[in-house]
Amino acid sequence: MSQTSKKRVLSGVQPTGSIHLGNYLGAIRNWVVDQHQYDNFFCVVDLHAITVPHNPAVLAADSFKIAALYLACGIDLSCSTIFIQSHVSAHSELAWLLNCVTPLNWLERMIQFKEKALKQGENVSVGLLDYPVLMAADILLYDADLVPVGEDQKQHLELTRDVAIRVNHQYGSEERPILKVPEPAIRKEGARVMSLTDGTKKMSKSDPTEMSRIELLDSPDTIAKKIKRCKTDPQRGLEFNNPDRPECHNLLGLYQILSGKSREEVAAECADMGWGQFKPLLTETTIAALEPIQQKYNEVMGDRGYLESVLRDGREKAAAVANATLLRVKDALGYSRPL
Repeated sequence: MSQTSKKRVLSGVQPTGSIHLGNYLGAIRNWVVDQHQYDNFFCVVDLHAITVPHNPAVLAADSFKIAALYLACGIDLSCSTIFIQSHVSAHSELAWLLNCVTPLNWLERMIQFKEKALKQGENVSVGLLDYPVLMAADILLYDADLVPVGEDQKQHLELTRDVAIRVNHQYGSEERPILKVPEPAIRKEGARVMSLTDGTKKMSKSDPTEMSRIELLDSPDTIAKKIKRCKTDPQRGLEFNNPDRPECHNLLGLYQILSGKSREEVAAECADMGWGQFKPLLTETTIAALEPIQQKYNEVMGDRGYLESVLRDGREKAAAVANATLLRVKDALGYSRPL
């Protein structure tokens, strides 16, 4: 199969905080597993990172760190392009054009905006409201066929589809659509990894306590400490799918994915275990699973020239595709071309 005949995938991660097991198992690990089926564009979405208060002193370094983790997790440059979002100016420019065709009430109904606005109070920025339009620009610039999304991002992808359909209806035709309407790619297994301190909440970078998440670059001692202190229940015998034992279900799920065993194997193995026996098992399995990622990450970060060359090449490839789409949209909206 030639590269051009493959369907295209677009996805990305924000450079705010370290990538944790939820990010890895719910997203990046799935990118790696499926990547050879597709033509992939994986960006570090640093423009999205400033929709909430951020630290300018670490933004650039964190962006390079995320790109290095992409490589460390197994992203293959023979079928994937890695780049930093802000290095391709078409993202910002298309976002403005799409702003002007996106009804305000579409953005005001977004669940994530309502939740984050409630937390931020008077500090809510226009960027936080407008986040989904920038996300739409990210996706639509690359004529993406598929977008890997978690359940919490499905509404944003629906808005992307609505925006593309609206642009095509107003400025294109059925025979000559301007923008490709993408489809979601939702993978159920590992899609929701829950907090170590509350099995009813998703593992999150924004959780104020680091004990709630295992980060990909955590040391073995840190991993052991977090698992030892994670929330459990007083019952002996471990089981999946008991709504009264969310932490038990979450920890067994982590063990299942990291060990590579089936759910049936894990259920049988752990049915009679107590937490004192299971936690060391989960600790050992987690450390072993993350060791090769950490080793590769250190190699990539130790060769700055290599990482910079990957991002330069990625920017060039991404810009070539993105600028062609941007020009197509500007032509449709009636803009003159530069003289």
